[in-house]
Parts: sequence; C-alpha cells; structure tokens
Amino acid sequence: MRVAVVGGGISGLVAAYRLRQALGDAAELVLVERRERVGGILRTVEIEGDPVDLGAEAFVGRRPEIPELMGELGIAEQLVHPAGKRPLVWSEGAGHPLPERTLMGIPAGAESVAGLVDARTLAAIEEEPNRPLTWVRGGDMSVGELVRDRFGEKVVRRSVDPLLGGVYAGLADSIGVRAALPTLAAALDRGAPSLTRAVSEALPPPSTTPVFGGIRDGYGVLLDALRAAADVKIEIGTAATRLTRTAKGWHVDPVGDVDAVILATPAPVTAELLREIAPEASALAAGIDLASSAVVALALPADTALPDNSGILVATGEPLRAKAFTLSSRKWPHLAARDVALVRASFGRFGDPAPLSWSDEDLISAAVEDLTTVTGADIRPLRAVVQRWPGGLPQYAPGHTTRIADLRSATADLPGLALAGAYLDGVGVPACAATGTKAAARITDHLG
Repeated sequence: MRVAVVGGGISGLVAAYRLRQALGDAAELVLVERRERVGGILRTVEIEGDPVDLGAEAFVGRRPEIPELMGELGIAEQLVHPAGKRPLVWSEGAGHPLPERTLMGIPAGAESVAGLVDARTLAAIEEEPNRPLTWVRGGDMSVGELVRDRFGEKVVRRSVDPLLGGVYAGLADSIGVRAALPTLAAALDRGAPSLTRAVSEALPPPSTTPVFGGIRDGYGVLLDALRAAADVKIEIGTAATRLTRTAKGWHVDPVGDVDAVILATPAPVTAELLREIAPEASALAAGIDLASSAVVALALPADTALPDNSGILVATGEPLRAKAFTLSSRKWPHLAARDVALVRASFGRFGDPAPLSWSDEDLISAAVEDLTTVTGADIRPLRAVVQRWPGGLPQYAPGHTTRIADLRSATADLPGLALAGAYLDGVGVPACAATGTKAAARITDHLG
C-alpha cells in the first residue's frame, strides 16, 4: 500500500502522521514538498542562541487539536501560555488600548471603542439598534461592508482592520462574514435585529481557559515530532507537477503510482493539480486569493524600554509601513526570561505585496523606524532576521464557505483523493491540523 502526501506544511505532516497511525508500519508513505524544508508557514530559527518562530507563533488555545497532538507526541511539557497582557492599537499617531467586548474588533456597544473613535462614530453605534438591518439569511458580505454600514468607517479602519490583518493579512473588505465570523453570521441568520445585538449574541461566554497557547521552543519542536512519528519518506525541493487517474489509484508526477493521495497544498497549487481530473473543482480552488507578508524578528538589548503590552496593531491609513508588532518578550513569560528582548514586525496586506520586494536592509530599517515611532524607545537591534511569506495566507472572501462546500462536492466522487490545507476551514494552526486529520480519515476509509 502506497500513499502520497503532496505538501509538507502542518496540514500535510499531520495527515502523514494520522495515516501512519491508521495504516501501520507496512504502508509506504511518501511526502513531497516543493520548498527546501518542511513546515510551510511555520518556521523556527535560532536568534541569539535561542529558538524563535518566524511564522505563526501562537494557536487558539480553546481548540483542542494542538494540545492533544502535543500530548500524543510526548511534547506536552512544551505547552506555554501568554502572560495575559493586551495589545495597543496605533491610531491617529497614538497608542490606544485594544477595545474589549468585541468580535474581531466589531464592538458590542459604543463603550468598547470609546477613545479610539470620534464622538460622531460613538453616536452612530449607540443609534444602530434603532436602524432597520438588512441581512439575507444564509447570505454573505464582506466584514467591511457590514461594519461600515452599521458603525462607520472609523470602526473598520481602527478596530476591525488591525485584528483581521493579524489573522489573514487581509482587510475587512477582503474577508467575508460567514467564514471569518461564523457565530456572527449565525446570530444574524437567527434574526438578530441589529449588529449590536448580533455581536452580543456571538461573543464567546466568559472562560478561564487561556485564549492562546504556544510552544516553548517553537513550532520546530512540533514539526520534528510529527516527522519522526509519521515515519514518512520526505522529498524536499520536489514539486508535484501532474495528477492523473490509473486503474488502481493515482499517478503523481514525479512520485509515481500510488493507491491514494492527499493534496495538502495552497489553493493555486491544488487548482493546478486538479485541472485535468476535476476541472470544476480546479476552477473553484483557483478563485481563492492569497495574501503575502514579511516578518522582521528583532533581538534588542533586554533593557529596551518597550511598553508593557503584548503587541501594537496599526490602524489602516496610518503613515507607517509595518502593520503590527508583536512584543514577544512582553507577551510570553518564557521569552521574557531570555537575555534579549524579542520583537516581531509584520509587513504586507492583501493587495499590497510591495514589502516582499524590499531588500532585507530596507525591511529592517522600516521595522526599526516604525517601532521607534510607536514606542518612543531607542531601538538598537543586536540582530535582525527577515522572513518573507509570499502567498502565505488565503483570503476568506464573501461566499468562501459556499465555495469550499462546492469544492468538496466536486471532489467527493474521486476515490482515494483528499484535500487539506489553510484555505478550507480556517487559517490557524489548529484548523490546518484538523484538515490533515480529516483527509487522513477519508483515505483510511477508502483503503479499508
């Protein structure tokens, strides 16, 4: 029995691990990855003698996938949680506390964004429950369109955009309500008479469970553990170029004949591989846009006067080049114990890939200058590392959930083929891992 996994990100590695669990030692598992390393947009490097993540550095702690996976792999002691400090929002040349009682920055009431927006906007929020709301049950629209109509432009640019930028490297106008905020869409479908009421209904109940989790020595620990447990043959620097049906299964160039295949690839790559065998599915995958970004990790002297916040999000329209800063040594207690202060600056949003073309020197200079602006501190890096993520994050545009349902329907009758990846059910690490598990289960069921 031979199974190919195309794509060596977290989705593909989890899929390979689950296949090994289900199929046993006799199965031949082959994973091909076009890059020169596995991990996808997860990457851990050493900075000043210690590991630092240059891609995702946290996961939603209220989802079970990653803690459970860490327990299975024997690395549960690596689980860490943030210090509980809140970020600032940089708007109008000043830092403001991140609004509370919001759903991805959408306020449940005017008091949530007091101080961040002007009096006219606060009055519009207060009045919003008295205005008729138009929402098509089961429909969709961009987050920006909905919030702008109900609460005004300043809420979009100063509260919603900064948070969506951190998740999707997108803007409120490029992200759909139903995919990004399913609980909000559900409240509106149930007939919530206003956006204020819908947000209040959609907010998660109070919980003592940490919102986020992380891995003490970086995601590289999880990737290494998955790779070892999967016992999979990995061919890096190898792109799958064509997928065709055979009498008994599939042929993957350059892997050869296999009994089954999992495509754990970005949407455009998936689209190309499906082009011959499932043209409708290919067209659906091809319609998913990607956003690019870049990260600059800075190691600063430990006594650098950084604010006592987890990060600084930048409102849309501010005269800064960075879109956000993670004050890692403030956010994570285990990083605070190191000999340097760590900061990550993020650049790039959907529709603005320009920062990827800047030189390392220009990106580092922009990070230092913008960090100086938002903190007022004397920023003198001991070391700086640049990581570019071209096409790293899919955009969950309006209608995305329907697109994915149609994509799954269009591939449902292809036995021995399964899909996984960040474009399906969420861009976070837990959601990606879940698609890998689901894909492996589909293949296991097919193989009997």
